[in-house]
Amino acid sequence: MLFLMTDQQRIDTLGCYGNTSQHTPNLDRLAARGTTFDRAYTPTAICTPARASLLTGLQPFEHGLLANYEWNSGHREELPDGLPTFSAALTEQGYRLGHVGKWHVGKDRGPDYYGFEGIHLPGALNVFDDPGYEGWLKANGYPDFHISNPVYTTRADGSQGHLIAGVTDQPTEATFEAFLADQTIAKLREFAAGALQEESGAEDGTPFFLSCHIFGPHLPYLIPQQWYDMVDPSTIELPGSFAETFHGKPMVQQAYAEYWSTDCFTVDEWKKLTAVYWGYVAMIDHEIGRILDVLDELGLTDNTAVMFTADHGEFTGAHRLNDKGPAMYEDIYRIPAILSLPGEQERREDRFISLLDFTATFHDIAGADASGVRGRSLLPLAHGEDVEGWRENILCEFHGHHFPYAQRMIRNKEVKYIANPEGIDEFYDMIADPDELTNVINVPIYKDRVSTMRRAMYRQLVERGDKFAQWLAFAGDIPAHERVRPATAVERFITV
Repeated sequence: MLFLMTDQQRIDTLGCYGNTSQHTPNLDRLAARGTTFDRAYTPTAICTPARASLLTGLQPFEHGLLANYEWNSGHREELPDGLPTFSAALTEQGYRLGHVGKWHVGKDRGPDYYGFEGIHLPGALNVFDDPGYEGWLKANGYPDFHISNPVYTTRADGSQGHLIAGVTDQPTEATFEAFLADQTIAKLREFAAGALQEESGAEDGTPFFLSCHIFGPHLPYLIPQQWYDMVDPSTIELPGSFAETFHGKPMVQQAYAEYWSTDCFTVDEWKKLTAVYWGYVAMIDHEIGRILDVLDELGLTDNTAVMFTADHGEFTGAHRLNDKGPAMYEDIYRIPAILSLPGEQERREDRFISLLDFTATFHDIAGADASGVRGRSLLPLAHGEDVEGWRENILCEFHGHHFPYAQRMIRNKEVKYIANPEGIDEFYDMIADPDELTNVINVPIYKDRVSTMRRAMYRQLVERGDKFAQWLAFAGDIPAHERVRPATAVERFITV
């Protein structure tokens, strides 16, 4: 298995999802020989908890690693001991495991702690001062890493805000992404020797699972000039949600817009930043192409499952927001997802899938028991089978970024409901308003549909054991006969 993951990538950056700029030929060719999932969602749009869910197969509220440690306090910084992991399951099945790139599942415990061969690159962003990267630059005669022409936001008081983009004074082959691709290729060649021995009948043949997690296109967008200027800004059509007013929406969204100073850029400047973001995606696609070419060269394409996805999306100015945060819009919850299996034809799938379904798929391919995984294997969908009982909606959660902030979201193919205990709830008609600009939570004609979705959320929360259900039971219109309230310890002393 070869698992490729990017960080903070919107689905509209890929040709196989409708982008017409033709800058992702390698991921598009991967999609052309596999299944592209049109309704893939992350369980939570924040790096660490999403990646912890992928590793454990558990929902974020279950594994308890709810936020990125760098910008949060009051949350766990490591997974609790004793949780299941797909790495343990695959190891039991005789797999050799390798990991290259971003880890970010906690603060100090790296991939080696969980059974992977690989170096721990800590944190959320490219580790440009990593000794391995610096040594690789020197060994190859590449120039040191430097940034020129940095682009910052401007705060309301006129002071300098966040770094958003910049040009790196390097050729493509010296980028951190090229460094990660080189490491992945080296590990792939090493693992391939064992896998090919197995094909030839040798007793010591070993199946492998190799993951490459690229830090980009997470902001700041720091890339060489070639990619910085690759996409013509005049060809960019900004999302309709740039017309966001925040009217009738939780106040925290306006606060986040001010935190990111998104209004400091003009429309033309946002088009340029979006073009740079797409250029970053194109550069990553180039490196993924190198990895896929080596897979072909080694003769492993016909017996290797190749998967691609992202931990979550990014706003990039949509809804006048940036990065991600307490706003459960499609921009950051819907993710790209491709599964290419040997011998399968190109296929599109519009049923709802979760990042946790990849975890179940790892188990299924390896023949491991996936009974504790909250997702379902994607293999039946990729094989074009008629799968009964597949989910008709998707439920996601959020616990905060920079500060605790609880949210839950459920959506089907027509509408979306978001529960916000600290603000007004949200309800969007995804057919009439795909840009999610108008919150119709209090519009009378939607009353019954709001109630239906709220009850559907409540039932799933109860089934999952998510205690957010206790709030929803009394804050919403859940019928009394459906409410599940655990008795408190003192209530057993009540006499009638």
